[in-house]
Amino acid sequence: MDIIIGHINVMGSFVFAISGALVAIREKLDPFGVLIVAFITAVGGGTIRDMLLAERDVFWLFDTTIIYAILAGAIIAMIFKEKLQFFDKPIFFYDAIGLGLFTITGVQIGIDYKLTPLICILLGTVTGVFGGVLRDIIVNEIPVVFQKEIYATASILGGILYLVLVEWNVSNPFLQIIPISSIIITRIVAVKFNISLPTIYKKEQ
Repeated sequence: MDIIIGHINVMGSFVFAISGALVAIREKLDPFGVLIVAFITAVGGGTIRDMLLAERDVFWLFDTTIIYAILAGAIIAMIFKEKLQFFDKPIFFYDAIGLGLFTITGVQIGIDYKLTPLICILLGTVTGVFGGVLRDIIVNEIPVVFQKEIYATASILGGILYLVLVEWNVSNPFLQIIPISSIIITRIVAVKFNISLPTIYKKEQ
């Protein structure tokens, strides 16, 4: 299990780095700025998660593979930025993949620490969401999670599904593939068909 989660962590870091780099490129930051935004996007959620767990080291400090994955994602985004634009909303697409991958790692770490299901889901959501939150704050945008889009909701539902599959003793790799895919598909469908949560404010007459 640790090996699988480790691979998912690396893939999530790579994809989130691409997402962060594309945002930075769109904002016309220089290459150093692109690297910084890519790095924060990739490690932000996992760092907050690990800081919440007193006995856990911050995941990227002792795993250079994560750093290489982030550098690779950022460099690929800078070099092939035009070729990565084969979707209507490429940033959203890579963000959705990273959300799915990182949510599951957060939930599994909560399980490893024998935390309650609710806390496991919260850790998964923090891991999947907060890299994007920090990215958006840095480039002076309102984070997606604070808007009405289906973002954190997709992470929460995927985390619940993962816990259910664990309880049912579903074997690898389906244990990871099913909830990761569900998060990605939920996010894509929500954006494609403009499905969103209701807002609490009322329009002025």
